[in-house]
Amino acid sequence: MSATARRPVVIIGAGPVGVTAALLLARHGVPSLLLERHRDVYPLPRAVVVDDEVRRILQSVGIHEEFATLARPAPGLRLLDARRRVIAEFPRSLHGHHGFPQTSMFDQPELERLLRDALARRPECELWGGVEVVSVTQASDGSPAAAGPVRVTFRRDGSDEDEHVWADAVLGCDGAGSLTRDAIGAVWEDLHFEESWRVIDVRTSLPVRTWEGAEQICCPTRPATFMRVGEDRYRWEFRLAEGEPLDGPEGLERLHELVAPWVDLPSAARGGGDFEVIRQARYTFRARLADRWHRGRVFLLGDAAHLTPPFIGQGLCAGLRDARNLTWKLARVLQQGADDRLLETYQQERKPHARHVIRVAVAVGWAMTGGQDRGAAIRRAMVSAACRLPGVTAAVSRDLSPVLTANPLVRRRPRLTGRSLAGTICPQPWVLYDGRRERLDDILGDSFALLTAVPPTPRMTGVATALDASVIHVDDLDDDGTLAAWLAHGRADAALLRPDRVVLDTVPTGTGHFTDAAAWAPLLHTARRPAEAPHAP
Repeated sequence: MSATARRPVVIIGAGPVGVTAALLLARHGVPSLLLERHRDVYPLPRAVVVDDEVRRILQSVGIHEEFATLARPAPGLRLLDARRRVIAEFPRSLHGHHGFPQTSMFDQPELERLLRDALARRPECELWGGVEVVSVTQASDGSPAAAGPVRVTFRRDGSDEDEHVWADAVLGCDGAGSLTRDAIGAVWEDLHFEESWRVIDVRTSLPVRTWEGAEQICCPTRPATFMRVGEDRYRWEFRLAEGEPLDGPEGLERLHELVAPWVDLPSAARGGGDFEVIRQARYTFRARLADRWHRGRVFLLGDAAHLTPPFIGQGLCAGLRDARNLTWKLARVLQQGADDRLLETYQQERKPHARHVIRVAVAVGWAMTGGQDRGAAIRRAMVSAACRLPGVTAAVSRDLSPVLTANPLVRRRPRLTGRSLAGTICPQPWVLYDGRRERLDDILGDSFALLTAVPPTPRMTGVATALDASVIHVDDLDDDGTLAAWLAHGRADAALLRPDRVVLDTVPTGTGHFTDAAAWAPLLHTARRPAEAPHAP
């Protein structure tokens, strides 16, 4: 039995969530070791859509320009009835709050290769492929305050010998069948959606009758999803009855019947021709949430922590949000001695957010499949009527990524004196700064930032100094007025941004000081405590 040296962070699973987490940690100077069963990227398509917030995360790891060459912006989502008449349309902008198209279609293997290439360029990251993790054991008692090392036991391909690596923290990005989830004693909470669907990915140059966004067919007997993924790539998803195969000659004929509303297949294509089925896979779509997302320094991310039906395209998005939320906090604890209670806010912030997204996906699935009884028809009619009300579809689209719930880093106050920015994400316009036209985050960097519309007061400067935050006046950014309007809308003279660009605190108009530093300062445990913390209400 051999042993390896202790590592700051071990990441179990080198899919897009695990690799993104490693790259984000590297941006903060934290080394990591990724352990992955497979030696290469899984070659077949799985996830096919991300939103603008996730594209902003890809920007933060430095691959957004390469990803833009692979991605196809899409105009949104339509709910159709069985005759393919539009029930509701949820439009998505080509320039969203985060500075990117609100919906982008892509091929997951291509994204993973970009992430792996970026990983190879980071000396802080090390990837071991062909490694199976067999156990995760904490040396401490696993209490929330515990900070003891974690032992990860693994075996290499072709070997029965156990090896060990010790880590200050372990990130379980090991999927729905997560060993890490079992190791921390987490169990699934069932959110009451489970259906068997067949996912079919096709490549063809034949004319396909398609709207450029995603289509959801709301039919109790044959619900379906359709979308164009790339130039000649398409995806269909059908809910099939038990014992209804699509394999073999009869199955191929049935497949052609299913796709007939979208594409006419000439007889030559029925033997293959110009209609290539890249992948067929049967999936059980589930809605589940882990009851706990960490124990001590062992954390769950991605499918290890939550499972969502794919109807609003948020499965991968949720996992990358996990990585973005956790990594800056973990880096601050490991590198700067911040209080371990800071890590508690990972579950406090991400679990309610994930629950909301899953419930929206379940609601869309319910609208698609909600039974064959008379009540189901009435419910679908109600959905159709509701979606025609002014502002409803825009609100549903906007709320895919809701405001973070209250916790020590997000002090939600009654909105008696105005709109609160705390827990929201700062918009990202193009800016002109020092003669360079760049996206806002490229100017702000990877740490805290103070955006202000007024000259900073000594108290504001004290906070920025303690957090090593850049201080930028919005007038110096020469944007299109977005940032000044955003602050004014929130009735704030300044906003303090976390490294993930979530608003940590604000300076209300005319006050000159932050509102909640006394709550969050002890968690961040900076070398110099923010100057006004003792005086904060």
